[in-house]
Amino acid sequence: MSRVPHAMVASVILAGGQSSRMGEDKALIPWNGVPLLQRVSEVAAQCTDQVYIVTPWPDRYQAIAPQHCQWIGESNPGKGPLVALSQAWQHIDHPWILLLGCDLPQLDPTLLQHWIGQLDRMPASTLAVVPRQGKNWEPLCGFYHSTLQPRLKSFIESGGNAFQHWLSSLPVESLPVDARVAQMLHNCNTPEDLN
Repeated sequence: MSRVPHAMVASVILAGGQSSRMGEDKALIPWNGVPLLQRVSEVAAQCTDQVYIVTPWPDRYQAIAPQHCQWIGESNPGKGPLVALSQAWQHIDHPWILLLGCDLPQLDPTLLQHWIGQLDRMPASTLAVVPRQGKNWEPLCGFYHSTLQPRLKSFIESGGNAFQHWLSSLPVESLPVDARVAQMLHNCNTPEDLN
């Protein structure tokens, strides 16, 4: 893997959801004995030098996140992942962001590193690189270029709040989803998903 694209990417983990369908804080739920947020943070640290956690509750998670993680306090909790991403970008100057949900217990660092190694081969016009299953993007395991910040701000200010709608308006390179990728993208929204 080339070190150049690796240094160009920062990981951003979103941990500001209400976990209403789960019934308890997803970030703290253990998967094979390890809290989900800790698992995701540790994988992210294998893939990028900088790992940021965006949450309104940093004190809640300090004990489980790796020490090198940096915290971005979410000032508008409950507004959704697009608003959280927009806020995170104000603190990060890397060309690319690897955006991750905190509820992806089967993240594969080897696969993520492979994707990172492909970023510098993308056409200059490509501003997002995101897995796609059927008609739906998997936005919380994707890559976003910093030049998207103004577009995202404009989208939010015009009332947009859905990742699927925003991505449909962008030059996105879709990552194919085979069985291995599909397993990695399995996220935990309900107690049944943990099984």
